[in-house]
Amino acid sequence: MLAATARVAGDFDLAEECVQEAYVAALGAWARDGVPDKPGAWLTATARRKALDVLRRQQVFRSKLPLLVEPDEAEMDEPDEDAVPDDRLRLVFTCCHPAIAREAQVALTLRLVCGVSTGDIARAFLVSEPTMAARVTRAKKKISAARIPYRVPEAAELPERLDAVLTVVHLLYTTGHTAPSGADLVRADLVERALHLTRMLLALMPDEPEVRGLLALLLLTDARRATRTDAEGRLLRLADQDRSAWDRVAIGEGRRLVLDAFRTGRVGRYAIQAAIASLHALAPSYAATDWPQIVQLYDVLLTRWPSPVVALNRAVAVSMVAGPAAALAEVDALAQDPRLAGYHYLPAIRADLLHRLDRPAEAAQAYRTALELVDNDAERTFLTTRFAELTPP
Repeated sequence: MLAATARVAGDFDLAEECVQEAYVAALGAWARDGVPDKPGAWLTATARRKALDVLRRQQVFRSKLPLLVEPDEAEMDEPDEDAVPDDRLRLVFTCCHPAIAREAQVALTLRLVCGVSTGDIARAFLVSEPTMAARVTRAKKKISAARIPYRVPEAAELPERLDAVLTVVHLLYTTGHTAPSGADLVRADLVERALHLTRMLLALMPDEPEVRGLLALLLLTDARRATRTDAEGRLLRLADQDRSAWDRVAIGEGRRLVLDAFRTGRVGRYAIQAAIASLHALAPSYAATDWPQIVQLYDVLLTRWPSPVVALNRAVAVSMVAGPAAALAEVDALAQDPRLAGYHYLPAIRADLLHRLDRPAEAAQAYRTALELVDNDAERTFLTTRFAELTPP
């Protein structure tokens, strides 16, 4: 609906408003006349009609609403949508326009297409919510000022947008896998949406190794979903999860996709992360995991994706190879990176390392810091329990 209406409105904000008005209109019309045979088509037609009504009331609407405007003669034309057959994936590709800065593409798409809140997007990018809100606003203004056309990209244009699309889907999954805020650890709706989009991507671009890598990463990670919390909904660490309850079908499919991606010789960050996830999934226990190989894979990943979050995850693996003291030195160095200033996993990992080094007072202080930063209730409960274990009653 948003895609169809935006093509007519030439403005995302106006399109969103008209879509909402269409839902309001449906509440009255459907209660009176019954639900139509094709409710989606009814809603879309209503939203488009409302957009046209607004535009007709504007004598010079191009000067006032230039966002995503198409030429006059093409305004009502439907684009060739065969290149991207899935509706939601089509809109993701459309929003990931290369004329917009990469982070702005991803943020705008997550907000408008995937329904992720601005606050949760900000946490994913390790920035404040006002900063992210301003970034989305600037992206819209860039579209307006540059008169970037709203249209579905042709098949030949898909490869240049693929990395941004993969980033959107990966962050969508990450937001669902561990919800940045709220009561539940997992948002299953976002997880399932990300898996669906990735499978559609694989059907659309089967020869792209990074698409295989991303689907492998999601499958291998999601195979543990049922064991990440106990019967009371309390978070369980990877070391404490029941590996016999992991989804072996998903693990098998993910493993095959990893091998397929590596055989191409064009290995990117998602395939490397999938290889790490594969080692975790195949290990008989946490202690028996091939930690040296995981550290090596993180070293490779850091050359492809020099992220402080990747370096922090690598430090956890280092603690299993070289001991907690070596890992703590790396974590303390990463603490100087301002991008991790509000990232609650850094003090949480630091607290665990200090606990393992039998430094309870310092570990308790690190847990206090993590508790000040965490917004997910399940994670807060876990950290509170860990903190209580270190402090006398």
